[in-house]
Amino acid sequence: MTIEIGQIAPDFRARDQNGDTITLSQFKGKKVVLYFYPRDNTPGCTAQACDLRDNYQALIDQGFVVLGISTDTEKKHQNFIEKYDLPFPLIADTEKEVHELYGTWQLKKFMGRESMGTVRTTFIIDENGVISEIISKVKTKVHAEQILK
Repeated sequence: MTIEIGQIAPDFRARDQNGDTITLSQFKGKKVVLYFYPRDNTPGCTAQACDLRDNYQALIDQGFVVLGISTDTEKKHQNFIEKYDLPFPLIADTEKEVHELYGTWQLKKFMGRESMGTVRTTFIIDENGVISEIISKVKTKVHAEQILK
């Protein structure tokens, strides 16, 4: 499935690090940063999460809600949040259902090997639930800047 700018963002139902159910539709009326990342506690993902944390107030001031999502478990997300003091929820998409909806679970090539994995992508969703921007070339260390530009 290919997601394009201008289309309604697919709604989803998934659990966050505390086991609470999160749906995209519960944020209607707010701008949402929905960022897909490969794995908790890896260098790039940690840099990205910490950059969003460090710029969290600026994102809130612009009216954004930040939601991170990976295929890690709720427990791994809890540890990641505690370790780096992350102020936003992380969604545990262990069944890859949300990844499939957004087309972020793809065949990847790394060092001559092919495997399925998360393609790091951020979707900016407007107050009406429409995708206003897709950031596919994520710069992990300055990701907030890419969003706020």
